[in-house]
Amino acid sequence: MRVCRTSAEQILARELAAAAPDVASAYRAFLPGARASVLTRLWRGLVHEPLPWITARADGHDGVTLRLSDGGRLHGPPSDPWSTATTVTALDLGGARHDHPSELMTELSARLGLPNGPRFAAELDHSAASLALSRAARHERGTPFAVRSPWEWEQWPTDGHPYHPTCRARPGFSAAEQLAYAPEHRPVVELRLTAVPDGTVTGAWPSELRDGSALLIPVHPWQAAHVLDGRPLRPGPPAHPLLSLRTLDMGGNVHVKTAVTTQLTSAVRDISPYSVTHALATSDFAERVARRLDGRLHIARTLAAAGAGTADLAAVLRESPYGYGDTAAGERVVPAAVLPALLDSRPPGERLARAVAFARLALGVCLDLLDTGVALEAHGQNLLVVVDRDDRPLRLVYRDLADIRISPARLARHGIPAPPLTGRLLTDDPAVLRRKVVGCLVTGALAPLAGDAPALATLLETAARDLPRTPEVRALLTAPLPAKALTAMRLSTGGQGDLWTGLPNPVRAG
Repeated sequence: MRVCRTSAEQILARELAAAAPDVASAYRAFLPGARASVLTRLWRGLVHEPLPWITARADGHDGVTLRLSDGGRLHGPPSDPWSTATTVTALDLGGARHDHPSELMTELSARLGLPNGPRFAAELDHSAASLALSRAARHERGTPFAVRSPWEWEQWPTDGHPYHPTCRARPGFSAAEQLAYAPEHRPVVELRLTAVPDGTVTGAWPSELRDGSALLIPVHPWQAAHVLDGRPLRPGPPAHPLLSLRTLDMGGNVHVKTAVTTQLTSAVRDISPYSVTHALATSDFAERVARRLDGRLHIARTLAAAGAGTADLAAVLRESPYGYGDTAAGERVVPAAVLPALLDSRPPGERLARAVAFARLALGVCLDLLDTGVALEAHGQNLLVVVDRDDRPLRLVYRDLADIRISPARLARHGIPAPPLTGRLLTDDPAVLRRKVVGCLVTGALAPLAGDAPALATLLETAARDLPRTPEVRALLTAPLPAKALTAMRLSTGGQGDLWTGLPNPVRAG
């Protein structure tokens, strides 16, 4: 029986044999577990998201049965939408056992005529294969590793988004490119520079990134090879990739966000001209509003942004968030996505106390800002926490303001002038604002820290005790919790961007 069953698995295996033969055998060994992890995420989406071809759901003592639009049935184990610990090893489709997410989606697509089913099946295939590679490389280098530099915390996770079926899909990245550029492989990335004579710039673009009147825009080497092929390029500074892969630490307290024009999870990671134009004004405004929070939140400021007028050639320079920790006092700044791993070494009582402290801090800050009129996208990458030497949360740092939302009406109620911005950043729609804040914070930071529904209920209920009983806090404890419908988004044909659903509130269930 072949260990590598699908095209993506076979392609990565062949590439590893040439690029990193020492990792190849570990890669094959990690494939079954990677398939199961992606299948678990897929099953969560199938059970809990609104999909028109699933006509009914029945919960039984042995699991969940989904009735399909063709009359068939898909059966699997119980599904906790908030769990990050359970693993689904196989699902039953009409009596046939499926243990590979891509093969299952291929069969569902053929039976039900799903227009985007084949594309999604290919993404699931790549996600499982790349996840196995991520875990294999970690295994080969040994774990745990000593964290000597702040950015090394960002290279700790191997698995990507805890609920997204395409958590590790990196289309267009070969095995050698993943090893060379992905943060979990701990590479040093040699950036490129390209001269743009008539570029757009906001902020003080550094003199070392200028050549006369031309801007020297940092380019990710993957982008240079696959998207900007043929454009004159110069050697750029070495940098360390962070959680999002296309954002890197260049040293000198500067991070650079580069354009990588391929789909990573749900979005193409380019940088629009709109983002370049609005970057500095958004940052200045967010920093001013954050000062109202008595030191509980710092904004990693945007320093400058530049582009060539297209989404595939642009860069944003940001202040490093790590400077907001007092290293002399033993403080560290870590992404919220890393907090579960950081706290897992603590005894259960200490872990819970620190998790509740983080939840209380994060909810207080984000809901206070929401009331003011600023909705942060506070998921595990964008939200960082300053902890003391005993891992107790002290304050927060937020980075990457490209997808926040601002409510002029709420600002006006607080006597705050609206910033000089236009377009998609501005909205007064309360549903949009709440989804942005609660959906991203709960699914991206609090639920992964809790690990399952009962623990999330404890975390939310305990953290909310000290918060004012505003309508938002009451909704947090009683209403369905908003979450992106990640599987439905990948199968959608509408092109309408983010799709949302309401997931069961574990506090209300309890």
